[in-house]
Amino acid sequence: MKKQELLNYVNDELLDRLFGFCYSRTNDSYQAEELCSDIVYALVKAAHTDGEIESAYPFIWRVARNVYADFSEKKRKRTDTFYSGDPETVLLNVAEEEHVDDTNELLTSVYRRIAFLTKAYRDVMIMFYLDGLSSAEIAKKQGTSEGAIRQRLFSARQKIKSEVEEMSDTYNKPISLDENINYVIWGTGNPSWGDPRDGFGRTFSKHILWLCRKKAMSASEIAEELNVPTVYVEEELEILRKGENGEYGLLRRLDNGKYTINFVLLEKEVLEKATAIYNDQLPMICDSIAKFFEEHRDEYLAFPYLNKSVDINLIYWQQIHSISNAFSRSVHKVLTTDHFTGTAKVRPFSVFGYVDNGKLYGGGWDGIGAENICGYSKVYFDNIYIARIKKHFSCGHDISNDPLLQLAIRAIDGLDINTLTETEKEHSAKAIECGYLYRDGDMLYTKILACKLDDRDDLFKVSHGLDKGVFDAHAKTVADKLALLFKKSIPEHLLDEWEHANSLANLPILDAVVEHLIEKGILTPPENGVGAEGCWMSVNK
Repeated sequence: MKKQELLNYVNDELLDRLFGFCYSRTNDSYQAEELCSDIVYALVKAAHTDGEIESAYPFIWRVARNVYADFSEKKRKRTDTFYSGDPETVLLNVAEEEHVDDTNELLTSVYRRIAFLTKAYRDVMIMFYLDGLSSAEIAKKQGTSEGAIRQRLFSARQKIKSEVEEMSDTYNKPISLDENINYVIWGTGNPSWGDPRDGFGRTFSKHILWLCRKKAMSASEIAEELNVPTVYVEEELEILRKGENGEYGLLRRLDNGKYTINFVLLEKEVLEKATAIYNDQLPMICDSIAKFFEEHRDEYLAFPYLNKSVDINLIYWQQIHSISNAFSRSVHKVLTTDHFTGTAKVRPFSVFGYVDNGKLYGGGWDGIGAENICGYSKVYFDNIYIARIKKHFSCGHDISNDPLLQLAIRAIDGLDINTLTETEKEHSAKAIECGYLYRDGDMLYTKILACKLDDRDDLFKVSHGLDKGVFDAHAKTVADKLALLFKKSIPEHLLDEWEHANSLANLPILDAVVEHLIEKGILTPPENGVGAEGCWMSVNK
């Protein structure tokens, strides 16, 4: 293969694997990010050179190992600039010859114990014992009183003294991390504002979240629980607190310096109880939706789509998310009026999830947009994806670099095959295969649903008829039970995000409704999960 094709392999999965490679070989996440960036830069440079390679992945990992070797050498040279040899060896030279062995053991113990101190105490210990500063000088550097510094030194000494006898046992224990801890975390809103889940794939991160899910914990408490030096815990806590944008993370820091969970996370048993409350209503929900679809078929077909021909099956798939959430919306209304009267917290993007119980419910809905493309001033694409439908694109996808989506836009009014270049014909064949286009004689037409941008707000107007009292009686029963469960299970500081817990409880409904409608012949799923089903666009000339 040509080197230029390398960039086709640089995706989220590869970046996660590269970051894992870097994280395991560096001291912290910052160095890992720096090393990972260097590797990606080297791959980009390689992709812009001529020549061929036998296989992509062996080449990629060879580049990664070479960049890491250069990275390590630069790090060594930088270290040599500041000191010669290991710091423990340097400090040993200060000791008298006959006490070298004792000093070595003492310094090793001190260094290890310092690593488990919180930052405030650790900094004071390092400045006093290793940097040789007086308590007065440390106080001046830290902008605090000399008494406060002496108190920290005293507390730190006491901590080391009380635990030095257990030192060997403590450090011979394995790090207490369980690979099986996992979560399913959903997001809603605009992820470009900041998604706190980014980078949340490390086992270490998952364990810290696990410990903070029920009670607030300090860095030192987490360090002792996991048998990991506090310096690493503190760094990870700040990453989890700040999130991607510095404003919204998976943890929050309390006034007492402890950390607690910052999003709704349901335990396995809580999620099972919540979903069971909804599942009790499944027969009624499915029958009501099937009846509604059949009764309003003509109204759905009357919507002013721009397509040459419109398939009712595509319309029903377009509506499936909205219509399957109708009962949940009715429950939400009762929860708002009867149980949670305070204002719900609203962010541009929020996350919520559950402790993994081996099940992945529901699906996603992503939207993308572009301006001044293919003769249209504005274009928006949406696609849903569930067990029965594979996604066509994700949020942030670039339409200007997607020839298949561009053909779908151009073919709204029909596209003569004879006017296409050979490359465009090849792309057209792929667009037909993935469900964007269909052929009628020498013309290509858009198969996915298309409408004017001005009509976009009315896309789900018919489906919202289910919100007008159809489910009210059953919704109150469900809302009353969920309110009791949520108030017991959600931390008090997160109760204003109760609506996300309701969304989690409703997760099994979508797939159940889909399967019911398929069984009744109202919905037809796409072959192999790929087609125009669940994909649509809105355009403005």
